[in-house]
Amino acid sequence: MVLSDLSGLLIMKGMMLSMTNKIQIKQPLMPLHLQSKPFLVQEDHYISECVIENCKISNEDLRRLTIEQVIFKNVVFENVNWPQVELTDVQFLNCDLSNVDMSEGTIHRVEFLDCKMLGTILAEVTFGNTRFKNCHAALCSMGFAKMKQMLFETCNFEQADFYECTFKQVGFDACQLNDANFAHTSLKGIDLSNNFFEKLQITLNDLEGCVVTNDQAIGFAQALGLIIKE
Repeated sequence: MVLSDLSGLLIMKGMMLSMTNKIQIKQPLMPLHLQSKPFLVQEDHYISECVIENCKISNEDLRRLTIEQVIFKNVVFENVNWPQVELTDVQFLNCDLSNVDMSEGTIHRVEFLDCKMLGTILAEVTFGNTRFKNCHAALCSMGFAKMKQMLFETCNFEQADFYECTFKQVGFDACQLNDANFAHTSLKGIDLSNNFFEKLQITLNDLEGCVVTNDQAIGFAQALGLIIKE
């Protein structure tokens, strides 16, 4: 990428500043009244229509678990592996999902709110209509994920992995992204202008069309080895 490409990023900023606000996320569809129940997996690996709260879920190793219309509230997940999980209409409220493995899963109309997700594994997940808000998700792994209609709001994704992801209608709003890995992920149309980072791991060709501030553009130019004269 040459310096003229960086200038193009700044020109685009004025046209796309409100793009994050235009992303429409469908919220989880929940019954009006859900009963509180203990975490219990049936033989068919299916959990639905309940609230699971104020508990610890430990040492669970289940493949292809299906969870629908469930609220997890104040739940600590410890040594939990749910590869290929299917989550539909689910909320995680103030939960600790650190190091949980949900790789290769399908996550649709799901909210992660005020959660701790340090090192959570979401690699190769197919996301749709998903919101992360006020989450501590440093070192979270989302490599090779497919994301459509997603919002990341006021989250910490420092050193998180977004390697070779596919973004469609994805927004980052006031997130900590320092040293996050976006290598081989197209950032065209992604607005990073109100997010916080000193450096990102990127593939230069995939930076074209990304929305940034003047200072961020200078940082990218310095990463190219250019010397900026004031």
